[in-house]
Amino acid sequence: MDLITPDLGLIFWTGLVFLMLMFILTKFIWKPLLGAVQTRETKIQDALEMAEKTKAEMKELQTKNENLLKEARIERDSMIKDAKETATKMIEDAKSKAKEEAEKVMQQAQNAIATEKNAAIAELKSQVATIAIEIAEKVVKEDLTNSDKQKEIASKYAEGVTLN
Repeated sequence: MDLITPDLGLIFWTGLVFLMLMFILTKFIWKPLLGAVQTRETKIQDALEMAEKTKAEMKELQTKNENLLKEARIERDSMIKDAKETATKMIEDAKSKAKEEAEKVMQQAQNAIATEKNAAIAELKSQVATIAIEIAEKVVKEDLTNSDKQKEIASKYAEGVTLN
């Protein structure tokens, strides 16, 4: 029953031990313990701030990457468009060049045909003239075999000639 009704000496010594224990704990244990907790809290806070900064940087990098992707897509589309336009232009140029070449070849062929035609006509005229001369020669020879006819033809031609 001594514990239930303590005496004044026990209360004094218990209080004194309690105060000394409080002094020792406050001086040597709680201050370092509170300092360690404070340091840990600061480190945790710094880590949280760093995580927030990193998160913000990640969002910024993600936005930059999306913008770069958009720009790359736009550039790719413009390059494809330019390539298609260039290909179309090259095709059109090739077609027009081929058309010009075909027209040149047609013109050259027409010129060659005209030249050949003129040469053929000239040759035909020459042959016709030769044949006509041969026929005329044969007719004249037949007509001139007769001396009466020779005199008649000579006088006919002599009438048409005028002398000065």
